[in-house]
Amino acid sequence: MATVVLVHGLWMPGPDMALLARRLRRAGHTLRIFRYPTTRATAAEHGAALAGYVAALPRSGDPTLHLVGHSLGGLVIRYALERGIARPGRVVTLGTPHQGSAVAAAMAGRRGLRWSLGDAWEGGLDGDLPPWTGARELGSIAGTRPHGVGQFFGPLERPHDGTVAVAETRLPGVPHATVPASHMGLLFSPAAARLTAAFLATGAFPEGSA
Repeated sequence: MATVVLVHGLWMPGPDMALLARRLRRAGHTLRIFRYPTTRATAAEHGAALAGYVAALPRSGDPTLHLVGHSLGGLVIRYALERGIARPGRVVTLGTPHQGSAVAAAMAGRRGLRWSLGDAWEGGLDGDLPPWTGARELGSIAGTRPHGVGQFFGPLERPHDGTVAVAETRLPGVPHATVPASHMGLLFSPAAARLTAAFLATGAFPEGSA
């Protein structure tokens, strides 16, 4: 069985990934959740910690190791890949602002809100990331249900998931799919779980899911 490491998003403790973990486990994977203090270090520093965590995981049978990140977690995965992960596998990101987050930018510009982003802003949610090199197969999933408090902090290009615009989740040359879910709803969406499992298995999303 392949191992899948789930990486949660901003302000989340990790158990929020439990339902997605259960669904991917039913698809035949061994699941792990990487927990990290999202605002108390940069995405690059968390990426280094994730790379170390992955390197320490026991190997038994299938050497494949997939990475699935929600929101900021997807950016942490990108930094981990830059550090180098020897085991083969694919990556899926859910609601990850690969192009930077307009909502986070609006919050960073307000004195009363900037503190809440902590170190997740610079080199992370600001979009100032190393270029994506296509080192391994990556699929990006975005939500299109505009329900979430994020939209009240600043303008969001439509369609969006209430926190992240669909356009912010795209990377050139990277397979992309959308589901009718809000930003947090991506973690509970059966459709998002099915798309994630499909991409991990084949490196592609089913036709018509873009």
